[in-house]
Amino acid sequence: MAARGTAEEQEPLLGNQGPGSRSSEWDIVETEQHYRSRWRSIRILYLTMFLSSVGFSIVIMSIWPYLQKIDPTADAGFLGWIIASYSLGQMVASPLFGIWSNFRPRKEPLVISIFISVAANCLYVYVHLPPSHNKYYMLAARGLVGFGAGNVAVVRSYIAGATSLQERTGAMANTSASQALGFILGPVFQTCFALIGEKGVTWQAIDLQVNMYTAPVLLGALLGVLNIVLIFALLREHRVDDSGRQCKSVNFHEGADGVEDTQESIDQVAVVTTNVLFFIILFIFALFETIATPLTMDMYAWTREQAVLYNGIILAALGVEAVIVFMGIKVLSKKTGERMLLLGGLLIVLIGFFILLPWGNQFPKIQWQDLHNNSIPHEPSGARVLYFWKLPTGNSSEAPTGCPIEQSWCLSTPVIHLAQFLVAAALIGMGYPACNVMSYTLYSKILGPKPQGVYMGWLTASGSAARILGPVFVSQTYTYLGPRWSFGLVCGMVILTIVLLGAVYKRLVAFSVRHGRVQEEA
Repeated sequence: MAARGTAEEQEPLLGNQGPGSRSSEWDIVETEQHYRSRWRSIRILYLTMFLSSVGFSIVIMSIWPYLQKIDPTADAGFLGWIIASYSLGQMVASPLFGIWSNFRPRKEPLVISIFISVAANCLYVYVHLPPSHNKYYMLAARGLVGFGAGNVAVVRSYIAGATSLQERTGAMANTSASQALGFILGPVFQTCFALIGEKGVTWQAIDLQVNMYTAPVLLGALLGVLNIVLIFALLREHRVDDSGRQCKSVNFHEGADGVEDTQESIDQVAVVTTNVLFFIILFIFALFETIATPLTMDMYAWTREQAVLYNGIILAALGVEAVIVFMGIKVLSKKTGERMLLLGGLLIVLIGFFILLPWGNQFPKIQWQDLHNNSIPHEPSGARVLYFWKLPTGNSSEAPTGCPIEQSWCLSTPVIHLAQFLVAAALIGMGYPACNVMSYTLYSKILGPKPQGVYMGWLTASGSAARILGPVFVSQTYTYLGPRWSFGLVCGMVILTIVLLGAVYKRLVAFSVRHGRVQEEA
């Protein structure tokens, strides 16, 4: 019989998890047709996970300038709530879709959830139409997109049930890689539309404005429709047991498939610790994505168009970097092990945020909008302040640029040089994908042969909570305290995370290794 599958399935993303060849018994119990259909369905769900992540990040660089355009009353604090609303919707929807998938074919919650995301993207395109309270319509649109993204629980549950133990780690790692790449590469699509500009084109018949802010969302809606078509056409219900034998019924509840209950044997300390690590990792990257646009607009006096274009290019470069990191992980994990790569990734992220700390005696350009306002903040003692005022004329549509005078820290905080920002972004873009995949893979190994649906639900909740709290945290601290406090607190958080990892380092081992069934490879 011809060799089955691609190299990706036969050699998981993070190295060999067991014997590379399949036994003759496996060839008897699973036909070639079933095997192909099973992996075709899994690949469709890789795509679903990727597109779900793209739905979050495809507008991350343009939300702030778009929000300023449609509703000038919105501030950076409200920006944090808009970005967090996505993850709040996902956190609420994940268990609902998960329960649904336990009793009905997985196609149903998948298709409905994607349809909700498509409808929410259409709402986002039209948030400029209402005469007032536009920012709340944007908040609702992003929350509904996140609610649709709650299908991540269905995806993970399906993949866990459709893979044997030998295949599961590689499949879960590929799922994590698809999700991480979606978060990182989403802004690439945004960059492609930046040259359209703020005005773009208008379809008067349906009041549709296609510009640099709405075009990426329309693309996301189109990709969602394509995803629904692929699910209807190619996704099939599959279930195999831990040995890879095909189950007669795919309508099952966790724990009812004959797998030995290993609840008491799982290291719960390692499980909780990995959830905390996963939370911190997603918290940090959500924080960085949220603050990149306001930070560069304040520090370098970029216009809205420039901020979207330049930050999109930067994150596109980070996407290429992430692909290289994922390729390198396959080799490095065999030599160093997942724990060492996780520690190394955290150290790289720490260095990146440390570099972002402001220093020197050069200050950002100050944005001044009202010369008749006599309530000028007092100049901080000993601070060297450089005032560059820009007065938009009455017939000019160009928005003022620079660090807003309302943010009092602008007068006393040195500028973060562009070279600092680029080096820090490169380091964070290197450490994040390594940490993301390593934490997810360690978690899968720690859980062992027991069905992982409930535990994966906890991990999803941890990630959603991180994407809720990260943007809110950084938007509030950045607005009122500035980048020095924001990035300083993040550095302290990463240091504590490294200490936690060191304290439980020896416990973060695979279930089979801890019970002496196999020897640790590295």
